[in-house]
Amino acid sequence: MPRPLLLLLAALAVSIAISAASAHLDPYFLDVAMGVGIAIILAVSLNLVNGHTGQFSLGHAGFMAVGAYLSSAVTLFLGPSLLGADGGGPLGQGLLFAGALACGGACAACAGLLIGLPSLRLKGDYLALVTLGFGEIIRVIFQNVEALGGALGLIGMPPYTTFGWIYGCAALAVYTVACLVNSTYGRGFLATRDDEIAAEAVGLDTTRYKIVAFVTGAFFAGVAGGLFAHFKLAIDPRGFDFTRSIEIVVMVILGGMGRTAGVIAAAILLTLLPEILRPVAEYRMILYSLLLVVLMLLRPQGLFHRGAKGVRP
Repeated sequence: MPRPLLLLLAALAVSIAISAASAHLDPYFLDVAMGVGIAIILAVSLNLVNGHTGQFSLGHAGFMAVGAYLSSAVTLFLGPSLLGADGGGPLGQGLLFAGALACGGACAACAGLLIGLPSLRLKGDYLALVTLGFGEIIRVIFQNVEALGGALGLIGMPPYTTFGWIYGCAALAVYTVACLVNSTYGRGFLATRDDEIAAEAVGLDTTRYKIVAFVTGAFFAGVAGGLFAHFKLAIDPRGFDFTRSIEIVVMVILGGMGRTAGVIAAAILLTLLPEILRPVAEYRMILYSLLLVVLMLLRPQGLFHRGAKGVRP
């Protein structure tokens, strides 16, 4: 059996075991650990776009919002009729949640395709502006759709998200990105990142590679949004604004663009940092901004970057 698949199965087994014992764990530490897992999914999925493919997207929070709202709509509006009067039991609820996450991820991927087709021919700052605008459009749309709660958001989602669901999805995201990047097809991502003009000169359709990366990243962002919604049990458009996108971008840059292991470490660090700095929480975004400025000045390759060779996680 291939080593990456063995690692995936081991991670799934550990996640399920810890989830089964979660009733005996401290609720505060469990809450923080679950937040870390969601951050890992978001950072790893954005790293496929920004790190491995060399684009610069600022709309990841928009894809997360699509997944959060659509998966919540499935469990809130379709769930009662699908599960029946008896509630469906653990198996029925698990299947419903898996379907809701898949629906949220698929809708986010479709949104990624819609924004990617016209915009991924752009580069650099222009692409960043387009994706930033997309994220704001998504937020404003959900803010004005009364069927989905409008500006007040949605509440009352069933608490389906567990430690096992989060870290199982995180392991699957890491495995998928690693397999993509280290496959023959995935070398097109790296060629696009290293020199897009040269890649096109040898016949690579760089736009196609960028769209595949964009759609895959959007899918996992949508899954992360669904997990987030059924973890917090309440969502509103303000939770998916420009600030959330910047937080995810900082994780990718801090970990080292294209370094999966570094991005995971950065996601853990930046999720724990607000807890450590809770007495001065109002200055968190100032600290994030200063961290980004200092990082770009002193170590632009990222704190956890180990050189150009490392494309494996």
